[in-house]
Amino acid sequence: MARQDLERRVRRAAEEALTQQRFVSAIDVLLGLGWLAPSHLDMWRQGRVDSLERVVQANLRKITVAMAEFRRWARDRGLNPSETVYVARTRDRRPLRFSVSGDDAIELAYRTHWVAPDLSQRTVERQSRPPDLVVIWPVNEWTCTSCGGTGDLLFMEDPGPLCLDCADLGHLDFLPSGDAALTRRAKRASRLSAVVVRWSRSRKRYERKGILVEPDAIECAEQECLSDAEVRARRRERDGLRRADEDLRFQADLAAAIRARFPGCPASRAEAIARHAAIRGSGRIGRSAAGRALDPDAVKLAVAASVRHVDTGYDELLMSGIDRETARLQVHERVEEVLRKWGSV
Repeated sequence: MARQDLERRVRRAAEEALTQQRFVSAIDVLLGLGWLAPSHLDMWRQGRVDSLERVVQANLRKITVAMAEFRRWARDRGLNPSETVYVARTRDRRPLRFSVSGDDAIELAYRTHWVAPDLSQRTVERQSRPPDLVVIWPVNEWTCTSCGGTGDLLFMEDPGPLCLDCADLGHLDFLPSGDAALTRRAKRASRLSAVVVRWSRSRKRYERKGILVEPDAIECAEQECLSDAEVRARRRERDGLRRADEDLRFQADLAAAIRARFPGCPASRAEAIARHAAIRGSGRIGRSAAGRALDPDAVKLAVAASVRHVDTGYDELLMSGIDRETARLQVHERVEEVLRKWGSV
């Protein structure tokens, strides 16, 4: 029974990731299972641990079962395998290792992303690109492991934090987030760049604060932005009106899809779910590729999420300190009961 429960959890984590982004990786599944903490994933990406399995909160037997079920699920869903290169966010861009053993077959299985057949080749190539160098805006005091100094920003390497000078990044200037065109152009013009992130205690994740680029690149980007500022302002105004109109149409279409899938769902509730799930930039299921395509699985996930929060004690369980996976299991039957009721009319 325990193995069947694990396999069910793997399939659910994989389905949620596929619905959100139209491809699934082993890392997505490990995160969805709650076995891999985002902070530990960041440590591995920074090259600070020798293998990903070292920081996965499960024994190797469980990991093996989960990964075997993940691959079986992916093949059953008709997804296409796509080998992806994983390199560290370090200056040497060395390959990252997943398994403790380092076995070639296991490493290949971990590196393989499973991609929806309708995903464009351009999107597949984009999600396979090497990651940006990452510089950390520290929350706590720190000391450079090379020179003993400190600073406002640090770069993580194997021995520990380095100041920007010791990391050979001291010649770069910080460009804060806020102007997408300026950031994009400055990064394109700079021969070397790095993303600056800061740990958010409230959200328990690193958040992007800006980039480091060459000073000349910032100046060049500023000149480009000044030369077409008026044109871009008019375009933003037009785009804003167009997006607002698109959002209203999409919310109506999503509400209609919810009512078609769940005819017992009250119309006002369907509209409320659609408004919540379809907020632009929210990262919710309605804004995923599947959600925008009104995929039936995405519609069901949006409704199930609403039921979980509104019609069960799920939020109270989270506030009491129960972890997300356990809380979901406790309210699962109630969620399914409401979905069956709404779908049976």
